[in-house]
Amino acid sequence: MITTGATSALSFLDQLNPQQREAVETTDGPVLILAGAGSGKTRVITYRIAYLIEHMGVMPESILAMTFTNKAAAEMGERVEKLVGGLSIAKPVISTFHSFCVRVLRRDIEAMRIPSATPGQPAIGHTKNFVIYDESDMQAVVKSVMKRLGLDDKQLTPRTVLSRISWAKNHMLDPQELYLQSADPKTEKIAHLYEEYRKELRKANALDFDDLLLEAVRLLKSAPQVREYYNRRFQYLLIDEYQDTNRPQYELMRMLAGDRHNVCAVGDEDQSIYSWRGADIRNILEFEQDFPEAKIIRLEQNYRSTQNILQAASAVVANNIRRKGKNLWTSRQGGTKIGYYEAPDGENEALFAADHIAKYLRAATEHGETPRAAVLYRTNSQSRLFEEAMRRYGLKYHVVGGFSFYERSEIKDLISYLKVIQNPDDTISLLRVINTPTRGIGKGTIDTLESLALETGLSLWGALGEALRRQLLPQRALASLKSFQQLIEDGRAILLGNFAGQLGSDVAQPEGSSESVWEPPLSAVQQGETLSSTHGADSESQDATAFDPTEFENFSFDFGAAEPVGPIDIHASVPPTESPAAEPTSGSKEPEIGATPADFPAPTVSTADLLKFLIDRTGYIKLLEEEDTPEAFSRIENLRELVNAAMDSRDRAETLDQFLDHAALVADADDYDARAQITLMSLHAAKGLEFPLVFLSGLEEGLFPHSRTMLVPEDIEEERRLCYVGMTRAMDQLILTRAVYRRRYGTDLPEASVPSRFLEEVPAPLFEELGTRRGSSARTGTSYVGTGYVGTGTPARPAGRSPAAAESTHYSYEDEDQSASWHAGDGNRGNPRAAKPTTPARPYNSIENIAEFFASRGKKFSLPKMPVEEPTGKRGFRPGQRVKHPKYGEGTVYQREGEGEEAKITVQFPRFGLKKLVEKYAQLERAH
Repeated sequence: MITTGATSALSFLDQLNPQQREAVETTDGPVLILAGAGSGKTRVITYRIAYLIEHMGVMPESILAMTFTNKAAAEMGERVEKLVGGLSIAKPVISTFHSFCVRVLRRDIEAMRIPSATPGQPAIGHTKNFVIYDESDMQAVVKSVMKRLGLDDKQLTPRTVLSRISWAKNHMLDPQELYLQSADPKTEKIAHLYEEYRKELRKANALDFDDLLLEAVRLLKSAPQVREYYNRRFQYLLIDEYQDTNRPQYELMRMLAGDRHNVCAVGDEDQSIYSWRGADIRNILEFEQDFPEAKIIRLEQNYRSTQNILQAASAVVANNIRRKGKNLWTSRQGGTKIGYYEAPDGENEALFAADHIAKYLRAATEHGETPRAAVLYRTNSQSRLFEEAMRRYGLKYHVVGGFSFYERSEIKDLISYLKVIQNPDDTISLLRVINTPTRGIGKGTIDTLESLALETGLSLWGALGEALRRQLLPQRALASLKSFQQLIEDGRAILLGNFAGQLGSDVAQPEGSSESVWEPPLSAVQQGETLSSTHGADSESQDATAFDPTEFENFSFDFGAAEPVGPIDIHASVPPTESPAAEPTSGSKEPEIGATPADFPAPTVSTADLLKFLIDRTGYIKLLEEEDTPEAFSRIENLRELVNAAMDSRDRAETLDQFLDHAALVADADDYDARAQITLMSLHAAKGLEFPLVFLSGLEEGLFPHSRTMLVPEDIEEERRLCYVGMTRAMDQLILTRAVYRRRYGTDLPEASVPSRFLEEVPAPLFEELGTRRGSSARTGTSYVGTGYVGTGTPARPAGRSPAAAESTHYSYEDEDQSASWHAGDGNRGNPRAAKPTTPARPYNSIENIAEFFASRGKKFSLPKMPVEEPTGKRGFRPGQRVKHPKYGEGTVYQREGEGEEAKITVQFPRFGLKKLVEKYAQLERAH
């Protein structure tokens, strides 16, 4: 029997390379296996277990292997079963950390119970039948504690409290230690809540997930007989993903190692990317300090990627200081070079990825291969542009580690607000937002409104108004409903353009109104008139002093960044929306001095402005900021990306209903396919996976590496490790991309980005430029103008673009801005602010509005004379005609709306779908 086992063991050992075999056969004493990406660490762990059982004669039940996920544990168990199946009924213990701790606590937790000082009373401490609280249970406990202590859960949310408590537990801090380390009143409050939370859990005989680790460690430390039992029981200990262990998991390992020190830790310090959830890279870096006799074995042969990909990834991570170092190599010498694409903006970056992937899928299918591609990004909010690009190309995709962009809860909340503003009778959307964020409108109040709606035949919105009119609810509920009603009515007033009069009437009220940090969409004149209504009879004399035009002789208003701009037409009105109220009438008289706000033309408000108003008035982002958790910051980025999407919609001259239609179509659940060959995911979610083709996107300073990590060297090193993880997911082809200009939250125009430092760290010979560029290399951080398709001679045609698009002037910003950013010989070449964006109305702080303001106060303010650059391009195109656009190439006119300066035309472009363009600015030519 032993001979057969030895023969079997030797047969599967022949499948290992020399370093893997050494790791398997080194069974006694502490061993640290530094397993590089794609080096077969799971095979080493499973073969090591099989070798211990078959060759060393170790009883299976005396082997303990711990990992982080149930999936990984199940995979290890299946592999071991295939290797040693049938040799023994007993099985090795292969488990996650938390599952193992539950087993230990169910058996021995009562060893920590303390006899009660009161005779006849039960012992103090948890019993074996403890319950495990999930996230909702934990929040309920914190809410009840906060209510008992009289703390406002709006200022300090339960989610924030639980996040800080979890952080303290991961660092093994009790409430007293957290209190002593506190540097602000907020942390002091959380320390008190931590203590009360712990008491409540003990009273309920309950543990949360963090407690499972902490209590198991405490049990092994405080009960010597229990620790000795497990030291005898488990002779060999294996730990997977050791670089991701936190302090309690490290202490658990030390307790279980006993005196034998038969610990095998497998990990890669270059893939430690979870410090934000408690992982401590020092555990793997300082392994030899804990076990001086430890043997270090490096697995450096990679079985996944080509040599070029490995060289590039290794060159990046080599810039880190906190690492042990490895020299990865592969038998797959050479390979495709690292692709590098500089997109003019985020939309083009996504379209390039979609086009390249579409070609790859076709080629792979023709060759009988199973194609798989992944797009990796630093933040989940980046998925929006890639999702929309995939849909443009008709490609099925799967979003991993989260919902599709428009399916995320915070996005659906804001979309529902917009739907209610557009149509208050939308009961489903109203129910979603009536108490989101929490404003004191509970289930009882909603039930009353629904009953009233049923009785009266009104919609829920109508019932809300009726309940307020008839005072059918307690005063507190009525106040909350009135606040919500006012929010929606203000939003509708903004949408309809009559917010000025409403604001004026609100300001005239002596009390009951609160000032918002959101700037209401009023012209300067309207703001001045509204404010003047609150001053006395001598307000005019005060204004005369405050607004002396001579004070502004050497003063410039802040219209944007202080950089040279081209000629601006200050008289040209921006194309109006389709609303009749917004159309200018010929011969209309200018409002006279002293006119009321209603006498002035109502400004048109974009969907982006409406979203900013809602975010401010609801306090949505402020509440998420107070949570101060990684999940909250991710949700904030998603909300800001929604505003960016609305800015794109504004540039396409879309109305609110068109924006909502677009969101509804993109969010269609029918497009979701878990078996799709394209995967979109964050870099953190990609760890452990591999794909033949990988796009690593958004390589810009502030995005990747993320802005929150810029000031801490340790955090920058983790960002670099994250880049290494992303690069080593690629098997055959890796493409790195960045956007020259990217829209940021709250900015009217996209901002120029700075190339990521990680691009500079990749050796230049490994790169292949995808698309010609004009100017010096962006990877060196040197300034340049434009990206591919612009240059002298005949530029290289990019993938997926028509010759017409390739030969045209390229845009610095491609999110539907229809004015070329530079022309031949233009002194403003490459300046994104030189072209005037297509917006539904002039900015609220525009020079025209400032001039109107002074005129309304009886002051002189002459507009500077500037040369006017007339838009180029033909006019008068009709449905069916073929046209050529400088960005989208050739297309067919599908529909025409309006005439003259206001005309909008919808064009079908083969690669870009339907585009609604303002004809005046579209720069269209007849296609030949």
